[in-house]
Amino acid sequence: MMQVRVLPFGVLRDWLGASSATVELPEGATVAELLERLSAGQVPPQSAQLLRSIAVSVNAEFATSAQELRAGDEVGLLPPVSGGAAPAEKTRVGGGEEQPRTALLTHAPIDAERLIAAAKKGEDGAVVVFDGIVRNNSHGRRTLYLDYEAYEELAVKQMRELTREAIERFGIRDALIVHRLGRIRVGETSVLIVVSAAHRGPAFEACRWLIDTLKKTVPIWKKETFVDGAVWAAGEPFPAGLSVAPPEASHEG
Repeated sequence: MMQVRVLPFGVLRDWLGASSATVELPEGATVAELLERLSAGQVPPQSAQLLRSIAVSVNAEFATSAQELRAGDEVGLLPPVSGGAAPAEKTRVGGGEEQPRTALLTHAPIDAERLIAAAKKGEDGAVVVFDGIVRNNSHGRRTLYLDYEAYEELAVKQMRELTREAIERFGIRDALIVHRLGRIRVGETSVLIVVSAAHRGPAFEACRWLIDTLKKTVPIWKKETFVDGAVWAAGEPFPAGLSVAPPEASHEG
């Protein structure tokens, strides 16, 4: 037998009742077998159902249902999300110290003006910005604040990969994604994307692609608190190839 560490995120953490747990499995067990074991345990019906449409990571890398697990592996359970190398130059997110560019997570307020100004270079003809802010209502309910959490190691990897792909796909010069974590009030920036390019067309296209893809693939979750309650945002399902599901029961007999 072997033991693996399971890390549920977002609504799964609320339903499963722990930020991490150790699960004992037979040697050579797969991700699918782990999910089957969890689904068969004492979990709420809605949790067991959601386990059939999540993504799973093993040691901060996306995994397939067929991947074999090893003793000591860290397995992330990732419900649908809300929502190259980094250049050497650095930038400030808020009032803290400078950090490597392209992909940043921060608990500090995002200083959008500073980041946009830092993105402009002499060879650029356009800088396109997506500034996602917290609005005061959602689906007819008055919003008090949002709380964001992330599987931080995997989220930064995915964000860096998105900026690298955007540069290659759209021919832009540079891109930066900054996402806020923790509690965010109405009117504050939750996510900032800044794209720099010689021409406006590629800059617009890259910026739209970055936010749309981030909302589907980066493990960041949003909990919305209203005047009359709180709920985890349903979010975007993971695309085919990232989501996993335990195998259906065999009908052979």
